[in-house]
Amino acid sequence: MHSIGWRTGVRPSRKVAMRRVVAFLCLVEITSGILQGYYTPILTDIARHLNIHDGDVNWFEAAQLMVSALAVPVLAKLGDMYRHRRILLVSTVLTAAACWGVALAPDFWTFLAAWSLQGFYVVWLPLEIVLIFSRVHRLPDGAARTRRAAGLLVGALEFGVIAGALAAGALVEAWTGQLQLVLMVPAVAVSACWFAIRFGVPESLERSGGRVDTRGFSLLAVGLLLITSGLTFMRLNGPGAWWPWVLVAAGILVFVPFTRFELGREDPLVDIRMLRAKSMWPVQLTAGLFGVSVLGAQAPLSTFARTDPAVHGYGLGLRAGQVSIIIGVYVLALLVGALLYPLVTRRLTPRWTLVCAAALVGGGYLLFLPFHSSLAETLVNMAIAGTGSGALVAALPSAAAAAAPLNRTAMATGLTNTTKTIGGAFASAVFGIALLSHALGDAGAAVAEGGETAAPLAGYLTVWTICGVTGLAAAAALVLVPRLAFSDPGTRSFSGAAGALSS
Repeated sequence: MHSIGWRTGVRPSRKVAMRRVVAFLCLVEITSGILQGYYTPILTDIARHLNIHDGDVNWFEAAQLMVSALAVPVLAKLGDMYRHRRILLVSTVLTAAACWGVALAPDFWTFLAAWSLQGFYVVWLPLEIVLIFSRVHRLPDGAARTRRAAGLLVGALEFGVIAGALAAGALVEAWTGQLQLVLMVPAVAVSACWFAIRFGVPESLERSGGRVDTRGFSLLAVGLLLITSGLTFMRLNGPGAWWPWVLVAAGILVFVPFTRFELGREDPLVDIRMLRAKSMWPVQLTAGLFGVSVLGAQAPLSTFARTDPAVHGYGLGLRAGQVSIIIGVYVLALLVGALLYPLVTRRLTPRWTLVCAAALVGGGYLLFLPFHSSLAETLVNMAIAGTGSGALVAALPSAAAAAAPLNRTAMATGLTNTTKTIGGAFASAVFGIALLSHALGDAGAAVAEGGETAAPLAGYLTVWTICGVTGLAAAAALVLVPRLAFSDPGTRSFSGAAGALSS
């Protein structure tokens, strides 16, 4: 971990202290990775256990991502107000309770509620980036050090994803018929994570004070709930029904008074002026577009891989353990992308590194359109998309921190995860509609094992097209970022209320 170390002229004790902080935060991200990777290979087993359709699995993700979208702005704001480690501990307790709820849930609705509340973990990485940035931002190469730290944290996260995916695939086969016991493993990991934070991570150095913007939060919650309710009813009644579209439109319109209200506050929940900065809005837009693929496409990938081609004419026909291998290869690509990100920025500017990463994500998913009939093709596509995704996971919160005022760093980094989870929530809802839209038609009416109906190939093609197009759109948005944005002092100067960077 010496890449985060302090250079000549900085006391060795501070160098050791920073290594220690990053080491414990890596443990937190390993736990986060376990949460993100453990359930994916066994989603089909969970669906069979709960007696639901494969396409309904997307609603687990949609509900959890919506909870994250609502919780992260508040938790990030509380971090700026009351110190960041304290809020990291609170979010860990809430996540642990939800994990135990998932493991012990007696029915579908309890499982759905507990699964949704697991979304509090999404605030972990933004708060960790702030805890590091608060200690290095005064150094001449503070932004570069933050990028290297982010790369290590995301590397630890992806290691946790790999470990979680492989463990789940092995345990669900070893503990046949004991799914509840299998689901207890993440709960134990998150519970242990609290102690790593409590005894290994010091508190941040700055706090901004202020109060929580409850009216702003209420408007945000109403807008998001109207939109997601509209998408839910659209899925239940079909896109031909008019009134779900009215709900979606009403939710979008709520953001007009929300924006006006936030602009009128000195201490807003979401700093709209900061978001307008030339170095900030493309980052937040990219995070939202990126969430479509990195969060919304996980469940479709798992169910496509489990679909039997001998019965349905498409799919890979893999067992849970074999799906975990696909996830492992994808996450290895994420790990490579995260670790390459700080190295590539030494040769390219951070802006062009972000552009290339987004383009890889888009290109990887578009390759699924012609190439999806074999395991080898799937692995190549996921490796390309995964490399770009890993770089973006590491880059977005550190880029937001570098572009934000010091008293808004948690808000800025948290917003990258908020917009990412909003993108993922909407994608999960839309993908659920796509995967169910023709499930009873001639092309997709074959009955899968256990009496369930498989999702149609046309639905999967829609998913991959949306993921590819949003990736390329993110790359186009990042081209508009100032040339030397997110760079260190010496190559940039601060300007604008949000610390927009220029040469």
